[in-house]
This record gives sequence, structure tokens and C-alpha cells, in this order.
Amino acid sequence: MRRHIGRRVVGFLLILFAAIVVLSTLIGSLIFRGGHRGPFFPLGILAVIGVIALVARAGRRFATPIAEVMEAADRVAGGDYRARVEERGPPDVRRLAHSFNEMTERLGSNEDRRRQLLADVTHELRTPLSVIRASLEAFVDGLYPTDEAHLRSVIEETTVMSQLLDDLQTLSTAEAGVLRLHLEPTEPGDLVEIAVESFSAQARERGIALRAEVEPDLPPIEVDRLRIGEVLANLLSNAVRHTARGGDVVAAARRAPAGLELSVRDTGPGIPVEQLPHVFDRFSRAPDSPGAGLGLAIAKTLVEAHGGTIRAESSTAGTTIAFTLP
Repeated sequence: MRRHIGRRVVGFLLILFAAIVVLSTLIGSLIFRGGHRGPFFPLGILAVIGVIALVARAGRRFATPIAEVMEAADRVAGGDYRARVEERGPPDVRRLAHSFNEMTERLGSNEDRRRQLLADVTHELRTPLSVIRASLEAFVDGLYPTDEAHLRSVIEETTVMSQLLDDLQTLSTAEAGVLRLHLEPTEPGDLVEIAVESFSAQARERGIALRAEVEPDLPPIEVDRLRIGEVLANLLSNAVRHTARGGDVVAAARRAPAGLELSVRDTGPGIPVEQLPHVFDRFSRAPDSPGAGLGLAIAKTLVEAHGGTIRAESSTAGTTIAFTLP
């Protein structure tokens, strides 16, 4: 777009220059004839003044908005992402200003997200690091014996940190568009049944009825088995954790207008209305939920990496999280 606008501006200036030359020649012929003042000398002087005024006005219409964009660009380069310019002037210049404002808006949003991410990561790492440090200091001071029970707590905290870092790496690679997917033809029913089987023991222990509902004769889909299995596992883990004894959890697969829909629904207490729009945000979680709150954010990025969409619906009767794959 910048090249397009640049060509238009250069073309305008060339036309303006050519017009000035032609007008100057004509006006000169009116003012002077044979080296002497012509009969139209006063009219020629007025014409010269008029041409100068028109040129100044036309130049100002281009130069002033472009100068504002250049000044604002210097501010952005210095880290001021709140810089904005007024969208005025010729159409192409207005488009340039509009694109500049959109760019700075995105840069500011990205910077805000970066700062929030750093704050969230720092907060999540502080707890396991504090536990590890306290345990090691207790070992050194002789307060804890170096037995299996005390060492296992340190290992568990390092596992929490390792999982957090793995989740962040998955998020960053997926959001950057460099996540490698190993696509292969996959039966939707296999995905659902394997996921349900992996959580069946946990559901039985909690007194929850867990089952699969697969629409018959579903066609195979091209997906990364491991990644989509990870999405289903995350959804089932949340559903089983938040469903009370005697409740139901259902993992389903069915046809949808946009492709294939996979879903997990439960009969838990539901997600609060104010939290529902943010369930797929990083580090968003209920106060009583374990983990770092990255599970649904990862699920969203993995589904979108497959070209799909994901949504959440919830009420006091339960929660359904469904995603559609092309």
C-alpha cells in the first residue's frame, strides 16, 4: 500500500510541476512582450499570485498530513504506542493515516499482552520456586531429612514448572504459526473413544457417568491425532473435575455444517457469566481450579491451527465446549 500511495504522490507532484511550468510560460508571455511590459501586466501579476496560492494550498494538503504521520512514526519508534494521527487530506493520504492508526493500535495491544504475559508467568513460577527453595534450605539446615517423601515434593514442584514451560512453548509456537502438525486420516469415533477410555477410571472413582456419543458413518478427517487428542483430554479433564458425584460427562462427535463437531458437555455448576467470555484467555481460571489456566488457551490455538473454531456455552445446568474441524 505504501508503494501505491508513494506512486500516487510522486505522480501528483510531477503533474503539479508540469502545470507550474506551463502556467509560468503562459503568464510570462502575458506580462512581457519583446522585453517590455505587455498590456496584460496587472492580470499576469494576479495570475502569478493565484498560481503560487494554489500550489501552496495543494502542497499543504499533502505535506501537512504526511508530516504528521512521520512525526507520529518517530514517537512509535520511541515506544509510544498511543500515537495517533488525524485522518485527513486526499483519499490516499487518509488511507495512509488510517493504516498507521490501525498499526499502532495492534502494536499497543501486543505490548499490553506481552506485559501481562510476563506478569502472569512470573506469578505462576513464583509458587513452585518458593516451595523448592524452602525445601532445599530446610535440607541444608537439617530441618528436613533427605528422605523420599520430602524429595518427592521437590520433584512435584519441578514437574509443575516443566509443564508450565511446555504449555507456554506450545502456545507461542501455535500463535506464531510455526506449530508443525502431522496430519493423517483419522476416524472421529476413535478420537472420542480413546479420550473417554483414558478418563474412565478417574470418572468411576468420582462417581461420574462418562460416555461417548458418536454419530454413525462419520467420514475420516485430516488431523494431527496427538494434538486433537490433547484438546479432548483437556476438555474431559475440566469436565470431570468440575462435575459432582452422580453427574454426567459426555464426549460427542457429529456432523456440522462447517465440517465435524467434537464436544464435551457436563452437568457441573457452570461457568460464571462474567468469566465465560474469557475462558479461552491465557491464565484464565476459576479460583478453585488447579493449574495455570493455560489448558483452554492451548485448546483454542490447537483447534485454530487446524483451521477450526471453538466455543463455550454454559448455564447452571452444565457446560458444553465444542470445536468444529473442517
